[in-house]
Amino acid sequence: MRLLIVDDEPVNVALLKSLLADEGFTAVAGLTDSRDVIDKCREWHPDVVLLDLMMPWIDGYGVLAQLRSETTNVYLPVMVLTADITESSRKRALAAGATDFLTKPFDRTECLLRIRNLLTTRKLHAELAAQNTILEQKVQERTAALEATLVELRAAQHQIVQRERLSALGAMVTGIAHDFNNSLALILGYGERLQRECRTRGINGAVPDCAQTIVTAAIDAAETVARLRNFHRPADPGEARIPLQLGDIVQQAIAFTRPRWQAESLGLGAPIECVSDLSDHPPIAGHAAELREMLTNLVFNAVDAMPQGGQICLRTFTRGERVVLEVADAGTGMTEEVRRRCLEPFFTTKGDRGSGLGLAMVYGIVQRHEGTMEIESVLGQGTTFIFSFPVDHSGIVPEPTAPAQITQPLRILVVDDQPVLTEILAEMLARDWHTVTTAPDGRTALEKFQATEFDLVITDKAMPEMNGDQLAAAIKARAPEVPVLMLTGFGDLGESGEGLSEFIDDILTKPATGAELRAAIARVTAPLARR
Repeated sequence: MRLLIVDDEPVNVALLKSLLADEGFTAVAGLTDSRDVIDKCREWHPDVVLLDLMMPWIDGYGVLAQLRSETTNVYLPVMVLTADITESSRKRALAAGATDFLTKPFDRTECLLRIRNLLTTRKLHAELAAQNTILEQKVQERTAALEATLVELRAAQHQIVQRERLSALGAMVTGIAHDFNNSLALILGYGERLQRECRTRGINGAVPDCAQTIVTAAIDAAETVARLRNFHRPADPGEARIPLQLGDIVQQAIAFTRPRWQAESLGLGAPIECVSDLSDHPPIAGHAAELREMLTNLVFNAVDAMPQGGQICLRTFTRGERVVLEVADAGTGMTEEVRRRCLEPFFTTKGDRGSGLGLAMVYGIVQRHEGTMEIESVLGQGTTFIFSFPVDHSGIVPEPTAPAQITQPLRILVVDDQPVLTEILAEMLARDWHTVTTAPDGRTALEKFQATEFDLVITDKAMPEMNGDQLAAAIKARAPEVPVLMLTGFGDLGESGEGLSEFIDDILTKPATGAELRAAIARVTAPLARR
């Protein structure tokens, strides 16, 4: 421990040094000029100062004031040793910051005890200061951890709210999609019928062109309904997921979108460059068409965000057991408010040019692939979408299968509670040489099925009294070998969102083209052809 003696009498300094040396104190320094006290303290860092009061140049009170100003955050005990025995001097010294007060001549033992007490107190203060420093550090670390946790909780809360909002909106969309698809089925059916009549009768000119426009518009509208249905759709446990190289999907998406980002941008005088940085990485389990659609939407969004041209960069790399995909543009960027809301269905900053479904659809695809999605954007500097997908360890390589073909006319029972749809479907099937029987509801259909043999049943889902699922169960109970194809406006969601019943062999979404219907019939009747 270090002790500093300040006294203008050299004899007193020597006496105190000798006293302290006899008690084992080896680090003792003495000063006779009070003007050097502060410099000595800064250099030597004493643990206790023994201070005289009556000194030239700067008296003890002045030294006390300097020490207290210098050591505001450090406990430095000062014991006054003075021949002034007046009570006023004692009070003044203690008021000026002295820790202890002892008058000369002093008792040797008392002086040493007081010094040791001050040293002990000094040590305790140092330990307390160290503990306080540790505590403050821990408080800062804990505060930082809590702030990080709060940020994560807010992000998680935002994702939960987003997911619930999408789910609620999706439930509403399901009912709307059913009714709209039934109407589109009429439009598409009559449009294709009109095309066939034009071809049969050799009609040319405006009529077949109008028929083609009707068919195209109906198909486009059906795709819009499908996007409405799919932006929130959860992954189907039976949905096909095969090992895919994400880099291959990126290259395909760049090729598919090239006319938009290359030719069109050059024509507008704002050239856009689309580059890729694809590393070797393990495969992911995915649906190639969905991932291509996701990337196509992102590239088109990036093009729209760069009216003056720029670069789009698609990059893949591995991070642990995840494959990461980044899509970055140098466009206009987003405000924080837009960034938070950009995944909301129907939210768009494009005005009449945007539907507000693109990024909502992207989010749904990412969720179905068990991926995560982050958006980093700075207004005026661009936007980066960061996706992370789990590595696929299945090692499964799917074998390509040739599409099934219908090899013979079939006896088909068509069930739908909308007579016009039934008529269109029956007429379409009859043109393929099938024998068609129709029924307006499930109970009538079951009666006809019990009275006649059929090779296939095509039924709607939502019907009064007996719905399509109930009809399929009853048919399978009587003839489990007869396939049941469901043709419904609810598509792959099903009326209650539960998807495909165990009694349904396949499901086709209204409106369906003739080609789609033939392909579905071929799939479900392939086992019949092999028997």
